[in-house]
Amino acid sequence: MGNLPRDLKWLNLLSPNEATEELLKCCGSKHWASQLVAQRPFTSAAALLTKATQIWWSLEPHDWLEAFRSHPKIGANKKEVSDESQKSGDQTPDRWSEQEQAGVRHAKQETLDSLVELNGQYEAKFGYIFIVCATGKSSEEMLAMLQDRLENDATRELHIAANEQAKITELRLKKLLAIQDR
Repeated sequence: MGNLPRDLKWLNLLSPNEATEELLKCCGSKHWASQLVAQRPFTSAAALLTKATQIWWSLEPHDWLEAFRSHPKIGANKKEVSDESQKSGDQTPDRWSEQEQAGVRHAKQETLDSLVELNGQYEAKFGYIFIVCATGKSSEEMLAMLQDRLENDATRELHIAANEQAKITELRLKKLLAIQDR
């Protein structure tokens, strides 16, 4: 399989275990990945993305929380991120997270400190890390979102975080399979 380009055909030809491992790079919910693998073969990128979204919204909150745990914290230092990738043995999700969180790369130290502090408050309040589709957002935008979302109740926030995860998953599926937006 290593010689094939990473596209829909490649995904369809992988063994179930290999396909599950690849999909877990896009979303850390094992239940989501196994259900999506069971839907193969996919006839189009649109079919894959539609099914991925349908499965995501059919999951239970504990599956969402499992997916959330696969993410580094916004503004986490590179050592924390690389320690996690050492455990999993795969650098791809970390590279994607770093690209997605590019907005914090040149953030002021004050903003980074606030992100770390509020991330801690968020995790203490909700029991999981702050999940945001960070692609294209500045550190200041993410900080403002974090401040706003700290005001939510647990039920509302879980659904907002799940929606953010759905956005991240779609972006990562597109990256995994080199799907171009049209």
